[in-house]
Amino acid sequence: MIKHYPYKSLGGANHGWLKSKHHFSFAHYYNPTRMGFGKLRVVNDDWVEPGTGFPSHSHRNMEIISFIRSGAITHKDSTGNSGVTKAGEVQVMSAGTGIVHSEYNRSKEPLTFYQIWIETNKNDVEPRWESKKFPTEQASNLTLLASGYPEDKGSALFINQEARIYGGKLAKGTIIEHDISNQAYILASTGMFKVEDSLEKSSGAVTMNKGDGMEVTQSKSITLRASTDCEIIIIDTIE
Repeated sequence: MIKHYPYKSLGGANHGWLKSKHHFSFAHYYNPTRMGFGKLRVVNDDWVEPGTGFPSHSHRNMEIISFIRSGAITHKDSTGNSGVTKAGEVQVMSAGTGIVHSEYNRSKEPLTFYQIWIETNKNDVEPRWESKKFPTEQASNLTLLASGYPEDKGSALFINQEARIYGGKLAKGTIIEHDISNQAYILASTGMFKVEDSLEKSSGAVTMNKGDGMEVTQSKSITLRASTDCEIIIIDTIE
């Protein structure tokens, strides 16, 4: 079963230096029907003006993943970690017992990224941060970016939850079958593509445009058809 959320239907905020679209209730945007999707709690589609950013603030017991779409984000936290994560790279922060961090756009171009929060399956772990570069060229499948499953250790960034996050770019005309372990939330980062649920083929495919979101439940696989060159993210996590 699939449920489509067009970009124009999302919540959001415009602070001038920060423009954000919220797929779920966040900060001053509250929608009682959109409080999360299983263990997935937050998906924010953020645009950050050059020379600005998020000053020091704290988090606790949450897995926070940032998928950088363009530009670069500069991270610094209370555990001594610091680094710059660029377009095509992903960073993960396990807030655990508590961490204070700041994130800034120190570049001369706008920063765009998805900020993804997933509820942890293990409270009060030691806080940690890491980032990793993944292939940015078009491929025939989506790359595993982050995972909480032991068998994926080493190939993806680690998160404290039974979840997998996939992402990547597909060329126009590419068709792939993607397996779903639990339930999935799909993000259209760029371009246009069609999604067909293996259980609802008679209903036809649903078109996703840039910025859209989609829930997939009760299905073990989907078909993705790239109508244009596109970038897709899939968050597969337990209920």
